[in-house]
Amino acid sequence: MKNTFLILIGFVFSTVASSQGCSDAGICSINKGFTDEKEQFKNSLEYASIYSLGEADVQYLSHYISYTKRFNQHFAFTSKVTLSTANGSFGTRTQFGDAFLIGNYSFKEKNQKQWSTLLGLKFPFTASNLKINGYPLPLDYQSSLGTVDAFVGTNLHYKQWDFNAALQIPVVNLNKNSYFAEYSGTTDFPSTNLFERKPDALLRATYELTLPHSKFSFKPNVLFIYHLGEDSFENIFGQREIIQGSAGLTVNGNLISTYHINKQNQVELSLASPFVVSDIRPDGLTRSFVLGLQYQYSF
Repeated sequence: MKNTFLILIGFVFSTVASSQGCSDAGICSINKGFTDEKEQFKNSLEYASIYSLGEADVQYLSHYISYTKRFNQHFAFTSKVTLSTANGSFGTRTQFGDAFLIGNYSFKEKNQKQWSTLLGLKFPFTASNLKINGYPLPLDYQSSLGTVDAFVGTNLHYKQWDFNAALQIPVVNLNKNSYFAEYSGTTDFPSTNLFERKPDALLRATYELTLPHSKFSFKPNVLFIYHLGEDSFENIFGQREIIQGSAGLTVNGNLISTYHINKQNQVELSLASPFVVSDIRPDGLTRSFVLGLQYQYSF
């Protein structure tokens, strides 16, 4: 068993060194909205800090705080707020990103199988047009995509396995980004003036490993995210232009290690990296490395 964990950890670190992209407009963390009907506490608070590397020389330090209320053994409600700092050759910009509201319904467990479903909304705090010294910034420096998105998902829990599927659909586009690559002096980022983004679909498989007589647990998981169409922007002539190669598949690997301090407190460390990326990522969500630390208090 010990060798298995060492292999898993080594595998994640090796992919971190060689990978080129990731996808998370919110859908990658949607599994946090699925709750367990056997959870004994009615409330939980989470705080997380996440360090990641993006395109060119952009580095990110992101934070979120969330609150989950379990009204009964079937229904729960989660809210979350994000804050992000992007730093690179363009400068440094910090801004609140998005607010999430997610409702979860868990069905009664039967034959060690439990289904749950969720519905949610994401609201942006910005129109994705943050600037530094008056200069427009590419989406890689924006804290939000500037869209109101809807989430719908389902999860199957079976023994140590979790399988979930979700859709993230932009329903209102508030994006006012004004970045043109032609006027930026660099080719690192594509033009995203008045950017319009297509939906995402996700499939995830997670296996939980718990060490005997230990407070540690491990959750290796793999995510398949498919971007369901080509994104577009408005070019310098005022015409809508398709961004070729922006549709397609991203496959992410993630290893989550949890230390259960006691029944009410736990700390979680996560490492994530992509295995497969699409040809071009104009949405600014490319990540070659993600390291997250999260604390949860239940009461």
